[in-house]
Amino acid sequence: MRFSPLSALLSLDRTGKLAAVSLLVSLVLGCSQVPEKSSSLTHDSLSESEHHVVDFQTVSCGQIWAFNTGLVVNNPLYWLRAMDCAQRLSPADARAEARRWPADNWQSRFKQAVLLSNGNVTPMERRQYLQRLDDYGYDYPAAVRPLLAMWREGQGSLLQLSAERTRYATLQQTSDAQLDALRQQEIALNQELAVTRRKLDSLTDIERQLSSRRSPDASDSSHAADKSAPDEATIPDTKSEDDATP
Repeated sequence: MRFSPLSALLSLDRTGKLAAVSLLVSLVLGCSQVPEKSSSLTHDSLSESEHHVVDFQTVSCGQIWAFNTGLVVNNPLYWLRAMDCAQRLSPADARAEARRWPADNWQSRFKQAVLLSNGNVTPMERRQYLQRLDDYGYDYPAAVRPLLAMWREGQGSLLQLSAERTRYATLQQTSDAQLDALRQQEIALNQELAVTRRKLDSLTDIERQLSSRRSPDASDSSHAADKSAPDEATIPDTKSEDDATP
């Protein structure tokens, strides 16, 4: 006679059957929960690895530039830390650090641009490294593109500011030159006016002297004319004497 679990269960009384059923239910529930728990742990571990955020703020600025792996350079938080560290460098140190990186990929170009942007570059140099960045336009990862676009927009604003400053300086030089020309013209006009005034004053003095000389001469000539005029009373008397003589 073969023994089976079902026959043994049927041979039990009511109390034994209830106990056996309870035991089977507990075993079934326990077996069904073990794989589910294991699956849940695996999912949680994958979620943690996928969503783990690297705290680049704890990385020192002296070591931040040495990172060059794809997992790091594809993280925008790395570039935020790099930009922060670049601002802490002096212009000379920033240029020196930029020269250490060969510009053979997009991340090296981006590092150079971030460093040079704090190196007191000229507008021409800024346009040059922005143009070099554009040469790798199809290589930037999707996670870095928004940050790169914002950073590049800031660089464009700096170029526009430089252009406005240059235009203002040109206008200032032009206005200064015009003001200087007007001052020179004013000085020349004042000199001409002073010469004209001196001439007028000299002519006025000459005319005054001439008028003062003419007044005595005119009185003397009138007196001389009166003295040289013949006496009308004596002329008829002389004629009458001649007429009376036979």
